[in-house]
Amino acid sequence: MEKVWLNQYDASIQPEINPDRVASLVDVFEDAIAKYASKTAFINMGHELSFEDLDVLSMQFAAYLQNQGLKKGDAVAIMMPNLLQYPVALFGVLRAGLTVVNVNPLYTPRELEHQLKDANVKVIVIVENFACTLAEIIDKTPVQEVLLTSLGDMLPAPKKWIVNFVVKYIKKLVPSFDLPNAKRFSKALQKGEGQSYSRPDLKGSDIAFLQYTGGTTGVSKGAMLTHRNMVANLEQVSGILENAVEPGKDMVVTALPLYHIFALTSNCLTFLKYGCPNLMITNPRDMKAFVSELGKYPFAVITGVNTLFNGLLNTPGFAELDFSQFKFGLGGGMAVQRPVAERWERVTQTVLLEGYGLTECSPVVTVNPTNIKEYRGAIGLPLPSTDIKLLDEDGKEVALGEAGEMYVQGPQVMLGYLNRPEATDEILKDGWLATGDIAKMDEEGYFYIVDRKKDMILVSGFNVFPNEIEEVAAMHEGVLEAAAIGVPHEVSGEVVKLFVVKKDPQVSASEITKHCKELLTGYKVPKFIEFRDELPKTNVGKILRRELRD
Repeated sequence: MEKVWLNQYDASIQPEINPDRVASLVDVFEDAIAKYASKTAFINMGHELSFEDLDVLSMQFAAYLQNQGLKKGDAVAIMMPNLLQYPVALFGVLRAGLTVVNVNPLYTPRELEHQLKDANVKVIVIVENFACTLAEIIDKTPVQEVLLTSLGDMLPAPKKWIVNFVVKYIKKLVPSFDLPNAKRFSKALQKGEGQSYSRPDLKGSDIAFLQYTGGTTGVSKGAMLTHRNMVANLEQVSGILENAVEPGKDMVVTALPLYHIFALTSNCLTFLKYGCPNLMITNPRDMKAFVSELGKYPFAVITGVNTLFNGLLNTPGFAELDFSQFKFGLGGGMAVQRPVAERWERVTQTVLLEGYGLTECSPVVTVNPTNIKEYRGAIGLPLPSTDIKLLDEDGKEVALGEAGEMYVQGPQVMLGYLNRPEATDEILKDGWLATGDIAKMDEEGYFYIVDRKKDMILVSGFNVFPNEIEEVAAMHEGVLEAAAIGVPHEVSGEVVKLFVVKKDPQVSASEITKHCKELLTGYKVPKFIEFRDELPKTNVGKILRRELRD
């Protein structure tokens, strides 16, 4: 496929990046510290950490880890929501020459046990709210040391004591647990202050992250993301953002959890590189408090998923915020729906950009240019040094405008899955990564996701893509959220079933059906509509169609 998308690049964007410009993420970190020492790096619960603070604290943690007998490449797990402890632990692990294993705090004991064993985790940093999960399975894992922290531990006194007291004794958000040998993360930092630190000799081929994925489609697999993968993706994203972000100034809002690859790269690492302040939201599900927090800061960028943007738009007070410093919202993780994007543009007077990525690509593959005038339904243009081809079921490239499975090639593509050569061979083919997503490209080089291969609904031999049905349903003013799946049918093989969360309590199934009939071909119209109070979602808000099918 000819790289026609290069014609859409702004003159300032180079078509190729140098993935070996710096050796590791530690180099990126040290460069940011040197340039922006006095600037604010992270903000959470009203407290700020400067780049200088982050340098000191992460160095203390790195020294502590190195003096625990860990060797280069050993795995350290971090299990917490967005707190100031997260970047301290993250950069401490990387600066010690170790591998970060990000863990979803909402994991069940079974899921946690699998990940800790699979990654051979030696140390885990965990918020005590979730320690009860770890306590159930720790004896079955290779974990040698547990470092506990409380939600308010990085806040100054007396706020720290108040937050921790309220969380534990008033809201009772810390279930009892038994981890007799656990130590305090704060004590580890204190101990590290008096210990020696040796800067590791890191190479691009060293693994920076074991980022787990695929838990919704079977056993969770650890994508081996090297320092070169991550540095390359930072260089690629920076190439696109170079003229859009003002270094040292533009504030990014991080509502998605930093343990998720999207927020990790797009928010934490990218904006650290630019020396920009990062406003971390610990509990974005509390939309009222989220909007209240946004009202205190001159934010410039918000990243999120469609459900997050939709939630903000439906929260009182959001439309009244000061958007004078706001530049753009960036959506990923799931399809951004046109009704949400158009309403976002009306409220914020900015375009909601959409990008596309996956864990195995560190994660960004495509993104819309920041200077587009309106939402166009595309996932954007491939990043510099990224190649894409679309193949049919016979492995042949499709014609322009036709849909095919997307294959990606570039320096951001993972090394493979840890300890899973067969799964690696299934997804990595001759240097190309098979995404499992069906996409098409227009004549300008913009890509559009048609749907996930496995989510496709087959009605009487016709392919029906859930994204299309969901977007049409969301256009109805009485619909808050919608999810479409295929259900068996004796005549047509499958028919469409739609799950709906109402915005208007009075809306009926017949009204939604009538609305869909006006905008969809007959075989695409939902035959069944089920109302739900909420839809099952992943930790970042992606709707789980699999659970609805089950």
